[in-house]
Amino acid sequence: MADKIVHVEVVGRSGSSLQSFFSDLFGWNFDTNNPGGYGMASADEVGITTGVGTAPEGMESGGVTFYVLVPDVDKALARATELGGQVILPKYSPGPGATLGLFADPEGHVIGLSEA
Repeated sequence: MADKIVHVEVVGRSGSSLQSFFSDLFGWNFDTNNPGGYGMASADEVGITTGVGTAPEGMESGGVTFYVLVPDVDKALARATELGGQVILPKYSPGPGATLGLFADPEGHVIGLSEA
């Protein structure tokens, strides 16, 4: 079975402004009881778990990122690099039960990885 998209993220200069925008536009409710006020809307409400927040330092303009569930973030980052991608954020844990990493594809699109 192929790896699946498990999370979509929108980040920019002001996470709270973006959360208000999507809440007002689509009626989404965000749980912002997360580090940095990162907002999470549940898959039950919006179709796929969606995070909206402030772009991490070093990510110039923010953007839209999808996260793919993989068995091993380190192996997936290594394979992305072999194929011409670039690691943006090595494997890290932003909180309990979460293991993530970010890479850019050969054209610069940022893709997230989440470890099963």
